[in-house]
Amino acid sequence: MLNRALACALVAGAVATTVVAAAATSEPKWQDVLDTPAVKSSLAQRALVNGLTLAGSRLVAVGQRGHVLWSDDAGKQWQQAAVPVSSDLVAAQFTTPEEGWAVGHDGVVLHSADGGRNWTRQLDGRSLGAALVAHYERTGDDKWLAEARRLAAQGAENPFLDLWFDDARSGIVVGAFGLALRTSDGGQHWEPLMHAIDNPKSLHLYAVKRVAGELYIVGEQGLATRLDRASGRFVAMTLPYQGTLFGIVGNEHAVLAHGLRGNVVRSSDGGRSWQSVPTGIGVGLTASTIDARGRIVIVSQAGHVLVSADDGASFAAVNVERPIPAAAVARAGASALALAGPRGVTTLTLP
Repeated sequence: MLNRALACALVAGAVATTVVAAAATSEPKWQDVLDTPAVKSSLAQRALVNGLTLAGSRLVAVGQRGHVLWSDDAGKQWQQAAVPVSSDLVAAQFTTPEEGWAVGHDGVVLHSADGGRNWTRQLDGRSLGAALVAHYERTGDDKWLAEARRLAAQGAENPFLDLWFDDARSGIVVGAFGLALRTSDGGQHWEPLMHAIDNPKSLHLYAVKRVAGELYIVGEQGLATRLDRASGRFVAMTLPYQGTLFGIVGNEHAVLAHGLRGNVVRSSDGGRSWQSVPTGIGVGLTASTIDARGRIVIVSQAGHVLVSADDGASFAAVNVERPIPAAAVARAGASALALAGPRGVTTLTLP
């Protein structure tokens, strides 16, 4: 399973270390990936890429071992960014052509102020636990204080799997086992959000996105929530599909969630009611985007590319000569998509 699915499948056995050659002997020594900057490599653009986003017109890709790549010519040529960690990165988002964030394994949150060329660390799993405990000690919530202490004892084990920023100050990151935090100062400070999400089983949270003014979070076992402005809580919604959901996409007319076994569900009333949308395929739908013509695009772990020109009411498969397993997709110019996965990033011209 790719992208968020891959990240979560690895969480149980994730090890926050890497082997580097010792200076004076042939014996290896262990070094924390949180203390190891990403290695510059000509092979990075052909290695696993988990996330794609746009910084203005620039494509930015994030992937394994802390690799971040950027392209100013719709993916023809790539440059590698300077990244302070070697943790696997899963997703990224830019609110302006300069300001962006990326998240990934080991509780990492990174920030860029120059369009993805250089990155700084804002949060990681080693400082995360202390932030959770401090918050719930202040609020006096014994239930969530106990959970915060449990997470703090685990250290840098749990990944963040997605993020959403409304602007350069207000953002949310979500991840494994219900992990969720928010910031109101561009990531300088973070506070937990788990207590405000209808997720009693602490299910993995795979995606967060605002569509047509409404903010949604989806995850395991059909978990789907929408932010209720009055209460400040993410309230559970009832969906016709109860399997894992990997992504959210939509426009002013409809919001869709997609996940395992080719399942897509759609709402045209802001998440109040949902209907299943046939796709004709039976594999995981891992990522989605809106193309330059406003069409909704969803891609699969087996290389399917599904396009909807009717706001997600129906989808048609694009004929792809050489399908590639896709973990991420993004617009790449006026008539093309960038597709990312275990073989790096490739481009596909749409009909």
